[in-house]
Amino acid sequence: MSRLDKAHNLPLYQKAELIFKLVESLVASLPEEDSYLQDTKHMMREDAMMILAKIVGAEGGDLYSIRMQNAAIIREHAMHLYVQVGSLRMHQNYKELEYVQLIRKEIDNFRLLFIEWVENFDTNNHIWDEWGLFNPPGAIPPSEEDSHDDSFDPNDFFDDDDFSDYDDDEK
Repeated sequence: MSRLDKAHNLPLYQKAELIFKLVESLVASLPEEDSYLQDTKHMMREDAMMILAKIVGAEGGDLYSIRMQNAAIIREHAMHLYVQVGSLRMHQNYKELEYVQLIRKEIDNFRLLFIEWVENFDTNNHIWDEWGLFNPPGAIPPSEEDSHDDSFDPNDFFDDDDFSDYDDDEK
């Protein structure tokens, strides 16, 4: 099973997919003539799509710092979507409030799955985040000696000969 298939089988991804489908239904019900609702529609759709993409991004790599960075972006978009959907309750041209309640309930359920998902990130598999934001709790920064290690070779990660020409172009 590919990493993409594994990501799509996660309960978190499946919940995000449900939320996306609900958002698609909601935005289809918004009146076309209201420019505020049309702007809100685009933001909600973007938030829902970004959540799905960042789950796949987090699952695509296994480094703690990358997974946490994606998790932070997911959290931001989920919270933004929650607020955007909730704002429809205040708008006089929107009457289908059951969508609002349903999507917000599903985002709350998503949040619980999200917490469980993040708790399972492998804190031992990380590289030091020089910005200090996505280091696992208790991680020790690399020594000055380790931070100047120039032994990284991107060709170590590729099997295809097409990538070996990359170094020749740079010289």
